Amino acid sequence: MSFDTDALVDRRRLKRHLIVWRAVAVVALVALVVVAAGRIAGFPEGRHIARLTISGVIAGDAARDEALARIATDSDAEALIVHIDSPGGTVLGGEALFHGLRAVAAEKPVVAVMDTVATSAGYMTALGADYIIARQSSLTGSIGVILQTTDITGLLEKLGITTEAIKSGPLKAVPSPFEPLTDEAREVTRAVVLDIFDMFVDMVADRRGLTREAALEVADGRIFAGRQALAHRLIDALGGESEAIEWLETNRGIEAGLPVRDVEIERDFNIWSKMGSALIGKTFLSERLSLDGLISLWHPKGG
Repeated sequence: MSFDTDALVDRRRLKRHLIVWRAVAVVALVALVVVAAGRIAGFPEGRHIARLTISGVIAGDAARDEALARIATDSDAEALIVHIDSPGGTVLGGEALFHGLRAVAAEKPVVAVMDTVATSAGYMTALGADYIIARQSSLTGSIGVILQTTDITGLLEKLGITTEAIKSGPLKAVPSPFEPLTDEAREVTRAVVLDIFDMFVDMVADRRGLTREAALEVADGRIFAGRQALAHRLIDALGGESEAIEWLETNRGIEAGLPVRDVEIERDFNIWSKMGSALIGKTFLSERLSLDGLISLWHPKGG
């Protein structure tokens, strides 16, 4: 009888221990999921300097904009370093990045580090930072706006193909490759390009502390190497990420030795787009062809 009682007590004790360990396991699993979710959402744990990389052709990107908004409100992120390696892209994409960085800068210091290329909309992006650093061999500038079209009516005529468009007005859907550009359409289109160009020049003058006349002198579309950009006051210093960290510690009181952690931009891709990207890849040509709207992009002729 005593043996049965002892066995019952042992079983009850073992059951209690099992319940406790199960509870501990559940709590640990929940904590792990929370940490993992934070990392997936772009929240590195612990106090740090956030690093965001902008590369390739710039276009509108809601996921990227959301990541910037999270950085602005992330109390663990003491500052933001933005690496830019881009020839530019759509004006809309550069403008969105500019305003996103200014929103972050309202909460914490932001430094832009130019890598190989930071031109056109890439330079517009850098203007959103409090401090801009470039390598001596970095290419920047190319301040300007372009809208390109093609007239293929001659080719179509040779092929015996005719097109017709029924439009509500003569300026609807121009410029178009399917009709010659009239003088009126050319002037209207040019007015739009120049209006956006004025916006770009105003941004340069305001953010770089230049007069409008001085900003216009460097806004003729030319590119600048790092040292040239420094001489024209388009950037603040030469260097890389280490110089950015030094500036943050010296001028903005950021604690020395904080780790620099990448912010991941999570996007929802379905299985077919993942397979397509893996098989085909992302070519610069396809990116350029997919651009819509006014473009602020630098590329060598024939590139």
